[in-house]
Amino acid sequence: MIVAEAVGRVLAEAGVDTAFGVVGSGNFHVTNALVAHGVRFVAARHEGGATTMADAYARMSGKVGIVSVHQGPGLTNAVTGIAEAAKSRTPLIVLTGEATDVRSNFHIDQDALAASVGAVSLRVTAGRAVEDTLSAYRTAARDRRTVVLNLPLDVQQELVEWPGLIGESHATPSAVGSPGTLSGAEPPGTLPGAESLSTPSAVELDALVRLLAEARRPVFVAGRGARHARAELEELADATGALLATSAVAKGLFRGNPWDLDVSGGFATPLAAELILDADLIVAWGCALNMWTTRHGRLIGERTRLVQVDLDESALGVHRPITLGLVGDTAATARTVLHALAPTGDARGPARDAGRGYRSAEVAARIRAEGRWQAVPYDDEGGDGLIDPRTLTIGLDDLLPGERIVAVDSGNFMGYPAMFLDVPDERGFCFTQAFQSIGLGLATAIGAALARPDRLPVAALGDGGALMGIAELDTVVRLGLPMVVVVYDDEAYGAEVHHFGPHGHPLGTVRFPPADFAAIATGYGFAAVTVTGPGDLAGVAEWLKGPRDRPLLVHAKVAGKHGSWWLEEAFKGH
Repeated sequence: MIVAEAVGRVLAEAGVDTAFGVVGSGNFHVTNALVAHGVRFVAARHEGGATTMADAYARMSGKVGIVSVHQGPGLTNAVTGIAEAAKSRTPLIVLTGEATDVRSNFHIDQDALAASVGAVSLRVTAGRAVEDTLSAYRTAARDRRTVVLNLPLDVQQELVEWPGLIGESHATPSAVGSPGTLSGAEPPGTLPGAESLSTPSAVELDALVRLLAEARRPVFVAGRGARHARAELEELADATGALLATSAVAKGLFRGNPWDLDVSGGFATPLAAELILDADLIVAWGCALNMWTTRHGRLIGERTRLVQVDLDESALGVHRPITLGLVGDTAATARTVLHALAPTGDARGPARDAGRGYRSAEVAARIRAEGRWQAVPYDDEGGDGLIDPRTLTIGLDDLLPGERIVAVDSGNFMGYPAMFLDVPDERGFCFTQAFQSIGLGLATAIGAALARPDRLPVAALGDGGALMGIAELDTVVRLGLPMVVVVYDDEAYGAEVHHFGPHGHPLGTVRFPPADFAAIATGYGFAAVTVTGPGDLAGVAEWLKGPRDRPLLVHAKVAGKHGSWWLEEAFKGH
């Protein structure tokens, strides 16, 4: 077989089950090899969309994502998606042809391109095609890295014997995780191998035990690196009386727990912000504690002690000064700390009821009454053919089934679906926002939908981002996804309007004439409804009754009188 076929076969036998891409001459053979060996191939309309679909699929399935693109322009089209995946430490492999001849119009420095956005650049060679491909898979899975695997055009055509994956110089699929997953033993989303069971040193663990024993108002904030650790963190929180919160990307992790504050940071409810600010100890579990999660540090009290637990030592203390940093897997660390607490008597019995640490009867009552954005009063600013985005989103939350998976694009609107749409668990919210690019939301929803076909996929987009990714409406229809796409349309790049408008700057470059999103979607094969007031949501209710044989686009003409407070936080980081 040729090298290109060997690469596809290796990935298929390693357990890859789904790949995304746009096929050209430079990735034709490797993509067909994937398909020939049982991998489902999802053809996107743009490489940027394909890459984000693979990213979202990896996040929501716990498997290594695969995207296949043409050399040169196919790769450059994918760069924004690669940057998002790399910044998010998504285990993703980008299969790309490579024109190594400098005389080719397709030739670019693909190594430098990958490195510039934080990806790892690797290359397949004729004599080591199997080993090189397995190395890329291991790097993606074990190190949680986005890998650009270059396939030189001349090398792709070289003949290679198929040695199989078993042998002295080869790893079996189980060495890189059971079929397609990041680990055969742990839940999806954890790192494979022994390192996923790693715990900090005894000295570090003793220090954390002391801090927890001394704390009177502890709060746990769980991030992406703790999405597999709900049970362990809840048990430790029960033992120490800690309240529970998450970063935005881990939203839903503690859903249903009576001490769940939901998201910390710009999306935090007033109650969550108040309680987190008043904590005397915050333990961040697999969470970067960046400006989003801490509101530029304003959610951390002057005397609050700050602890960070992360597998990546280089992540400790990067964004905020910390009292203690521990290197280890979040679940294993929490489990070890709980056992260490037990001999002291601090871990006796569950503390789901009030009475320990931060868990008073008063706090419990306030979480029940004020713990969700739906309970926070507001003045409805709808009217004159526009709907308040809060009213819109609360109405959708009431209508849509609870078993949903929500993907949110970036922009002025994004806090409304992030705050007012509840999700069933951490696998119900896909947030591709590490690079803060608009236009990724629809592709994110497609990848997430394929990872969780048991849930209703919901894509929340702004008008600007929707038009950037509009071609993927065709992909939704071709795949037969029963998706709800909600476009929050303020006929502008709302972030820029509200950032620069108050200072008197001209806004003609960021405002646009009306676009009929319902008509556009209908042209692609969607059902569609235009919403200008609460009564128009009846059209959504009708679609939900069935048969849902076409996806639905909700064109919501939203009031945009004021800018969003979460975006004001974002601009402080610019």
